[in-house]
Amino acid sequence: MTRIGIILGSTRPGRNGEAVARWVYEHASRRTDAEFELVDLLDYKLPHLDEAIPPSLGQYSQPHTHQWAQKIASFDGFIMVTPEYNHSTSGALKNAIDFLYAEWNNKAVGFVSYGAVGGARAVEHLRLIAGELQLADVRAQVALSMFYDFENFSVFKPGDFQRDALTAVFDQVVAWSKALAPLRAV
Repeated sequence: MTRIGIILGSTRPGRNGEAVARWVYEHASRRTDAEFELVDLLDYKLPHLDEAIPPSLGQYSQPHTHQWAQKIASFDGFIMVTPEYNHSTSGALKNAIDFLYAEWNNKAVGFVSYGAVGGARAVEHLRLIAGELQLADVRAQVALSMFYDFENFSVFKPGDFQRDALTAVFDQVVAWSKALAPLRAV
């Protein structure tokens, strides 16, 4: 069975991303074409990147890196839930991505973002990063507005149309994850 990790990319106290990620997972759990798992960065306690050797060489020395690598390696694709901070993704998500290399390769990734302009700029940065990591980013995206999909900028109440966008992300990430399986087998 194809496995998709839903990565909650914010560790901020009072984060809006937790409600968003749970919404994504709730909808994902109704599907039968893949297994989905919610991966909360808070559970991994990754410090600022502390590996002396570049991740592309795969010579991890820290126990937290090995734990993170094992989790990411267990998936065939990802949906990253990201806030937009200062026209980019969160530092916590960028740091978690930077710890690894081969574990990301030849997998699909889709994005669910939130922010003043739907987190669009955060996703644009993540798409550039995905290319370097040999992650195949899908076109579909969920862009949640802090003005329209949150009440008082804090209570998550997505518009009904967002479900269709989320379904498109699921469909593309699952299809691409399956299509890339032969590359991961090499």
